[in-house]
Amino acid sequence: MRYYLGLDNGGTTTKAALFDQSGNQIASAAVSTAMITPKPDFVERDMEEMWTANCEVIRRVIEESGVRADEIAGAAVCGHGKGLYLLDKAGIPARNGIISTDNRAYGYVERWKKDGTEEKAFEISCQHVMACQPVALLAWLKDNEPDVYGSIGYVFECKDYVRYRLTGEAKAEYTDYSGANLMNLHTREYDTELLRLFGIPEMADALPPLCRAAEIAGYVTEEAAAQCGLKAGTPVAGGMFDIDACALGTGVIDEDKGCVIAGTWSINEYLRRTPILDRSVKMNSLFALPEYYLIEESSPTSAGNCEWYIRNIVPELKGNYDELNRMVESIPPEEFVPVFLPFLMASNVHPNAKACFVGMTANHTPAHLLRSVYEGITFCHKMHMERLAAGREQPVECIRLAGGAAHSRVWVQMFADILETAVETVAAEETGALGCAIAVSVAVGDNDSLSTAADRMCTVTSRVTPIPEHAEIYRRKYELYKKTISCLDPLWDDMKKLM
Repeated sequence: MRYYLGLDNGGTTTKAALFDQSGNQIASAAVSTAMITPKPDFVERDMEEMWTANCEVIRRVIEESGVRADEIAGAAVCGHGKGLYLLDKAGIPARNGIISTDNRAYGYVERWKKDGTEEKAFEISCQHVMACQPVALLAWLKDNEPDVYGSIGYVFECKDYVRYRLTGEAKAEYTDYSGANLMNLHTREYDTELLRLFGIPEMADALPPLCRAAEIAGYVTEEAAAQCGLKAGTPVAGGMFDIDACALGTGVIDEDKGCVIAGTWSINEYLRRTPILDRSVKMNSLFALPEYYLIEESSPTSAGNCEWYIRNIVPELKGNYDELNRMVESIPPEEFVPVFLPFLMASNVHPNAKACFVGMTANHTPAHLLRSVYEGITFCHKMHMERLAAGREQPVECIRLAGGAAHSRVWVQMFADILETAVETVAAEETGALGCAIAVSVAVGDNDSLSTAADRMCTVTSRVTPIPEHAEIYRRKYELYKKTISCLDPLWDDMKKLM
């Protein structure tokens, strides 16, 4: 029997999972990774700790599975997109990594929107600029940390840094770098004009050679093998942006289905053979299947807000998801709960918007507020999905749901009711890691394509359809959610001045 290892480096957790050739999850392991927040809008990570976390979960999966290291046919890594992980010219981290929830460079994005830079860049990259993209962060570093900027040897995305530590080979995988405003989506290559527009032309030499998700991008080194427990020489595939991995891991391999990922980020996406060029969506990027573009609407506004609520408001229930879901289910959809704006880390409406509960009364309990959090997160996903729908001739047939919400029956039903679309979930608990395993199976020759591998290795376990009377209730609540956002819009800049 041959096995495939997938690593998933998210915003708050590092995970590994081992799969067999049929896509059955044999073992998994996860560790929390510390976020460093030196000041508001700054979110960083110790890159050495991140590598140590990957080694730990690999060792634990091998030990718990009972699978020998020489039975693992290959490994691949996915990770959060955007953000910035830098090596200096000596090959060591130039500074802490910057996570995709970082918002320090929002002022650069606002300036680029006003002076026409973003419009010019869109013609090349087919995407709007985000404060957490490498181009904005590099421009910030050039102005604020010039010594670091001058020392840069390689510009990595999250998973490409982890792969480098496994293999010693510097590679830049297409799905990640095509979503970073570094590439020309028409030529599918880096574009120095983009670097010039963003004022960082010096970075051309720091961009690693491009590789594909399902090609072998290197082999585990002796040094890495000693640290993580894999066999030296084990092939490591290119891997992919975690939103591509989750789409593959949920079996989204054609244009009929959408994918929603409720994790740290609110990810909402579908596949298309051509990019959308009318600027109606936030992001076009290259998908792991090379014939498709990934059309994406996203923001760091999803289940990370729920984790904050649990940690700070009901810490005694941390990890007790059955009880948390019972709390939500105890409040019927028709009962009024405060409007929750899920903007603890950033916003999809105003760059300075913050999270809040609006409409609390003395009779509201932690259960009411938890339902508010569930609803507010799902409404934020709906706002993104409405933007995506404008670029489609036909609505998606169904949505495949991944992330923490996919493990909650009450939340899955809420997604179906609010999005007014059938929602399907799959057997694999770690869909990002499964997407990596699918890529490994192709890279080592066990499957002839990502589509074939996804068909074989992904199993749908449930399909939930909207409840009509609930859908009507949520339509009214969603209108209140949007009106709340509109009413608060003038507040945020004044609040920012006091922070």
